[in-house]
Amino acid sequence: MANIPVSIPRPLVRTNQWSIVLSVLASWLTGEAWILAIPLLAGIMGLLFGYNPIMRAAKLFLRKNPADYIPEDWEQQQFNQVIAVACLALGLISFLLGWTAAGYVFTAMVALSAFVAILGFCIGCFIRFQLNQYKYRKSYKA
Repeated sequence: MANIPVSIPRPLVRTNQWSIVLSVLASWLTGEAWILAIPLLAGIMGLLFGYNPIMRAAKLFLRKNPADYIPEDWEQQQFNQVIAVACLALGLISFLLGWTAAGYVFTAMVALSAFVAILGFCIGCFIRFQLNQYKYRKSYKA
């Protein structure tokens, strides 16, 4: 199995987030739902193979050693990517089936979450924290 990193340099995470935001906006503006397949396939590849082509391409543009950037937790990013992949997939499928309202809801959720994360608040991190707190409280009572 591939050597799984403990952290990911923040610029690579930001590039992935921007790719989601810009792909959603481009699909809305053009009416081409297939644009959503770009971050969707990159996210699926990242989850299944540990290789996100968007992040890999962005890595070529890093000016410093990757370890010199603010690190983002790899496990947290995987959790966030599961949510992003689910929303992108549901959005793409919804648009392809003609369920336009559902397509807009799912893609708006993922684009808004990615944009808010770019601004500094990670919704996926908050969800994971709350989930872990729930699991801890449940195990503590048992």
